[in-house]
Amino acid sequence: MKNLAIIPARGGSKRIPRKNIKDFLGKPIIAYSIETALESGLFDEVMVSTDDEEIADVAKEYGAKVPFMRSEENADDHATLADVIDEVKESYVRADRSFEYICCILATAPFIDADLLEKGLKIFKKSRADSVKPVVRFSYPIQRAVRMNQEGLLQMFQPEHEKTRSQDLEPAYRDAGQFYWCRYKTGMRGNKKIGFEVSELLVQDIDTHEDWEIAKIKYLWKKQRN
Repeated sequence: MKNLAIIPARGGSKRIPRKNIKDFLGKPIIAYSIETALESGLFDEVMVSTDDEEIADVAKEYGAKVPFMRSEENADDHATLADVIDEVKESYVRADRSFEYICCILATAPFIDADLLEKGLKIFKKSRADSVKPVVRFSYPIQRAVRMNQEGLLQMFQPEHEKTRSQDLEPAYRDAGQFYWCRYKTGMRGNKKIGFEVSELLVQDIDTHEDWEIAKIKYLWKKQRN
């Protein structure tokens, strides 16, 4: 069995410039993903897919491989993770290399640890799914979400649930934005996707400067708890 870790890290982040190598409590944030993948012992190779020479240098400094640079086509805002993984697979095929499983680990995922990666793999291997990912439960019922117009007028998306008790509403989940185990043959193109729940305290989208500061608070709390 061979496992490949792919860490996508393009250089064109706009909301937080140079986000993937921005200092996060003492080291570039991508270093956390690289080090966790390497320390887990789950992978035959840990590689970073990037179009940016500086990111490539940082990735190598922390032990990842950058066997090729990402194409311009897959480095813009419209390229998906599936596109990036397909490109990586094609490059390894040309090098006459193949794997059984892929784990796509996001570059801004400092909360993941080896145990979580291993848990995801065990769940995946017991299933017949094409991919598995951690998910986090919405803290507030999505059935009670409201829209607001320019005058501030509020209107429920699902008014039929205005008086439904919270405990009677079906829980909803979202992508934790951390990692995705998938089969090498299908990559991220498979249709059968499963998830497993993780705590909201260990999940943080990092898209804004406010997100970044909240992530630091959560990370320090996690470190203190351990």
